[in-house]
Amino acid sequence: MTQATFDIFLSTVPGLEHVLLEEVIEAGFQNPVASGGGVTIHGNWSDVWRANLALRGPSKVLARIGEFRAFHLAQLDKRARKFPWGDILGQAVLDEELSVKVEVNTNKKSKIYHAGAAVERIERAIHEEFGAKIADGLEDADIVIKVRIDDNNVIFSIDTSGEGLHKRGHKQAMGKAPMRETMAALALRACGYTGNEPVLDPMCGSGTFLIEAAEISRNFMAGRARKFAFEALASYDSDAVRRLRDDWKIRDSDQLFYGSDRNVNVIGFAKDNATRAGVANLCQFTPTQVSSLERPDGPAGLVIVNPPYGARIGKKKDLFALYGSFGDVMREKFKGWRVGMITSDTQLAEATKLPWKPTEAPIAHGGLKVKLFQTDALR
Repeated sequence: MTQATFDIFLSTVPGLEHVLLEEVIEAGFQNPVASGGGVTIHGNWSDVWRANLALRGPSKVLARIGEFRAFHLAQLDKRARKFPWGDILGQAVLDEELSVKVEVNTNKKSKIYHAGAAVERIERAIHEEFGAKIADGLEDADIVIKVRIDDNNVIFSIDTSGEGLHKRGHKQAMGKAPMRETMAALALRACGYTGNEPVLDPMCGSGTFLIEAAEISRNFMAGRARKFAFEALASYDSDAVRRLRDDWKIRDSDQLFYGSDRNVNVIGFAKDNATRAGVANLCQFTPTQVSSLERPDGPAGLVIVNPPYGARIGKKKDLFALYGSFGDVMREKFKGWRVGMITSDTQLAEATKLPWKPTEAPIAHGGLKVKLFQTDALR
């Protein structure tokens, strides 16, 4: 089973596919191709395990497990019953200890156009032929099977991650509008961060950017502290996965990571999260206003920030002053440092008066479209 090869889709937020592609190439996965919403590689179950454990950018890892053609619901039902679910779902699923849910997307090119009816047929087939328990909803399911019906091809993939991969397993406390770890990792990469320079976040919230940067500097395995849905599949080899974990090489780092925020409570959250992640010794968190920010001793590095966007009307006026103050401090005290900033509002970015480079495609983030603004080293 582990030697069969198949397509593996690594999903990400639209707008960051090219950055994820860089990470996938660097990690040595075979034949990566970027497309809308992610990167496809070709590999086996070992690659699925490694992608979940080691890559920092993907939101999910989906394994293509098979396909057939179906032109009407009766045919879908019949072929779903003959599909080799027993080779895919682990014994805990077949014994009804864990539950399954099917999610279907279909398009107008297919004769089966009613997604709900297709879900019902496939779930009933899995339950009646293989005894699997069907979950009430996607949130309750231990295993999610994703089905795409495209031009009468019924294509099955399985979500091998379970909870989103941004849930590294050590963030328990967070402030408002938190940055997801996966997006933070890709933003750091897009800013040229490789782990060999200090990083400062003057509006650090619960510490996501800095904890992610510190983990990269130590080469910590992204998924070292969590469970995955692939552990409930028939292909799961616990010894092989343990070897992947045991053979992983972390490195020493003397880089320092600086976080500040005007909210004293979130500084406490950030310290706790860094402790759980095992990088507290590399991180310094202080309650400081942006206007009072001081340049750390030592070499220049990267300032990265995810400030408030003012999505609520009436708040934007205050934000122009905040962004302006941030820009003043950067120009006056942070010569030699690069700046990366995520915001949904170009006017606010321009209020910093920083020398932004041309921006790339917008990035989907929390129902908004944001952009990553970057400078070269400030002069």
